[in-house]
Amino acid sequence: MFLDIKELELHPIEFKEEFQPDVIDLGDEARQRSPVKATGRAELVEEHHGKHKIIKDIRLRGQLSAGFELSCARCLEPVAQDVKRDFELLYRPLGTDAGRDELSVTDAEAEIGYYQGEGLLLEDVLREQVLLALPLKVTCREDCRGLCPHCGTNLNEQRCSCTAAIDDPRWSALKQIRGRLEH
Repeated sequence: MFLDIKELELHPIEFKEEFQPDVIDLGDEARQRSPVKATGRAELVEEHHGKHKIIKDIRLRGQLSAGFELSCARCLEPVAQDVKRDFELLYRPLGTDAGRDELSVTDAEAEIGYYQGEGLLLEDVLREQVLLALPLKVTCREDCRGLCPHCGTNLNEQRCSCTAAIDDPRWSALKQIRGRLEH
């Protein structure tokens, strides 16, 4: 759904959209299990900079929800993850803030995004919000044993036939010190 500045100048746009899996590109990190459902409102906010300069910002307020599948950080098995997120975002025309001296960014300014051209694509906004809502790492269960570092066997399902762990030569000096302290 395209949020057009010309239409926003006339009236706010209410949206209630549903995006099926693979419509929004989430990369390889997550697989969408259910539609992304988004509802909200887009409106134009005019900001006056000086006497004659008016900046047309787009303010988005809404909610999204969807189900995703992520890989366990230890054993790579699929893990279901539901996402529900409220958002309130402000988008300015690209280049509006260019040329300003370098300043520290306030918390409010950190929430500002930029759009280019005649509007903003809702799918791009939702993609960003979904990626921000997903956890960086998930585990299938708290006591997940992961994969054997040598043969790759899932240690939650079976024991591997690897011999004792191969010693890392980088730790040999510390093992010698521990041996001296124990005697």
